[in-house]
Amino acid sequence: MAISLKRTGSLGASSVKILVPGESGAGKTRACAHLEDVVYLSAEGGLLSVKDLDKPYIEIGGIEELYEAYSWLTGSEEAKGFRAVAIDSLSEIAEVVLSNERKTGKGAKDPRAAYGEMQDKMADVIRAFRDLPTHHVIMTAKVEKAATEMGEVRYVASMPGKKLTADLPYFFDEVLVVRTHRVEGEVSTIFQCHDDGVWHAKDRSGKLQMWEPYDLAAIVRKIGGDHVAA
Repeated sequence: MAISLKRTGSLGASSVKILVPGESGAGKTRACAHLEDVVYLSAEGGLLSVKDLDKPYIEIGGIEELYEAYSWLTGSEEAKGFRAVAIDSLSEIAEVVLSNERKTGKGAKDPRAAYGEMQDKMADVIRAFRDLPTHHVIMTAKVEKAATEMGEVRYVASMPGKKLTADLPYFFDEVLVVRTHRVEGEVSTIFQCHDDGVWHAKDRSGKLQMWEPYDLAAIVRKIGGDHVAA
């Protein structure tokens, strides 16, 4: 095999992939609407928060429909009109996959096997969407409170099963948490972009501050993506 030597300076961020964890009602779904030409892949039925924005969406009832949406995104002329895709939410899709495995998959005979099958299927589909070269991809997730081995409290993106919860952040360069921020009695929604020892967040681009405005289009531009505000 011939070796093709490349340089990291040529790497771009024209297609940005972000995990957006947040508590229920924090604003994860509406945050995705800031991106222009976005299509929602909705598994939660929680699009009421963007009803006034009249955004296009595809209902996702399970992993098979998610792969159908992937094929549509990569192969249809209609999908070329979209520059961004929002999967809302990974946590809900994983719970559906786990439920199906318990009923009809290997987990029907061995409940422990259901988690392993769900983990493998979700890892494959996350990689598939993450590696889309032509779309910005935002994946939302629930948040759970977890205790470390030292007894410290941490808030992390939540998935069924400890292994998938632990592995999820490693799929992404950007983990931006939707937070409620209180300053002098005024409450606002904001993105936390770096870990503070309690909330898990990260920014591998090195271009984001600890706190960034609640505007994903602006964040994508700051990272280097070629997106404009909706």
